[in-house]
Amino acid sequence: MQPSTDIDDTTAQLTEWRHDFHRHPELGYHETRTARLVAERLRSFGLDVHTGLGITGVVGTLSGTLGDGPTLGLRADMDALPMTEETGAPHASASPGVFHGCGHDGHTTMLLGAAQALARNPAFAGTVHFIFQPAEEGLAGARAMMQDGLFERFPCDEVYGMHNWPQIPLGQIALRAGPVMAASDRIEIEIEGVGAHAAMPHRGIDPVYVASQVISGLQSLVSRTLDPQDAAVVSITKVEAGSTTNVIPRLAKLSGTCRTFRPETRMAMEAGIERIATHTASAHGATARVTYTRGYPPTVNHAAQVEIAGRAAAAVVGENNLIHDAAPSMGGEDFAFMLEKVPGCYAWLGAGGEFDVHHPRYDFNDRVIPLGVRYWTELVMSRLA
Repeated sequence: MQPSTDIDDTTAQLTEWRHDFHRHPELGYHETRTARLVAERLRSFGLDVHTGLGITGVVGTLSGTLGDGPTLGLRADMDALPMTEETGAPHASASPGVFHGCGHDGHTTMLLGAAQALARNPAFAGTVHFIFQPAEEGLAGARAMMQDGLFERFPCDEVYGMHNWPQIPLGQIALRAGPVMAASDRIEIEIEGVGAHAAMPHRGIDPVYVASQVISGLQSLVSRTLDPQDAAVVSITKVEAGSTTNVIPRLAKLSGTCRTFRPETRMAMEAGIERIATHTASAHGATARVTYTRGYPPTVNHAAQVEIAGRAAAAVVGENNLIHDAAPSMGGEDFAFMLEKVPGCYAWLGAGGEFDVHHPRYDFNDRVIPLGVRYWTELVMSRLA
């Protein structure tokens, strides 16, 4: 594989690239500057580069010098979040209300570093497609790239993804076979009652009160209808109703999310939300309309590729720092679409740190950069030996 000293020599440059990406964040499907820089750098390494997949996605292809072999896809996400940064870092976002609060700037940088290292020493048998994906944050950029023919134009025998994980100490890597991230679905419930003067509630049907009963009832789905050995989350995160203090409104709207790992559980939660919302509303003389929108599917790792990734991770961080069978997360991830099409593995790279991703004071830990580059290069060199 690429000597560690060579990767160390590029770390300062990669850190500068990461800070530049962080300073100029872009939302999903608007990563034009990021995609342009990624494509330019891949071309400078000598890769064959294709742009415009899924609007702003980029693929760089590198063939080894030792002949034919398997084809691997390595994926990084490029988009930022619509939130305000509070880090105070010298490289803080220059775009108000847009912020790399999940570390995708670091993911893009590490995959660029791996492409650079492997292009300098392509002594492997096979092909690597470096996949730089837009719009992971809720906009399904992975699916968009696939709909644009990602795996038809760039066939992969296996595909691998990675995410920095502040909850895991720096220098550790976590893997598991089976579900690793949850299905991420959207709940919207509109409750219609009868408006009235707030001083005369008996003349109306209060949708705010009905909404409160629906919220309480939904909590029983997990606690009283789900097998305790299964897992799900139902969270109502947004409540909208009314315009002033002395009017009982006609409508109340609830929004939230449902997270599950198993298809059967997903179906049961969807049916249960519909049942509880409509029946509770009916019991109080109101009506409820439920819209359940399926988002990302569960991210399900394939056992054979977890073994391959685990050997590469152990070679980089040591067996003692490899977390086997890590507990899955209820977070969602659109790499799930790729894993439905191609066998692969999604890994968590320990980043340490005080703040978790999606926190306004989170910043990607630059000390992770050489570790991530080594993991990617070791994965390629060991798998395509």
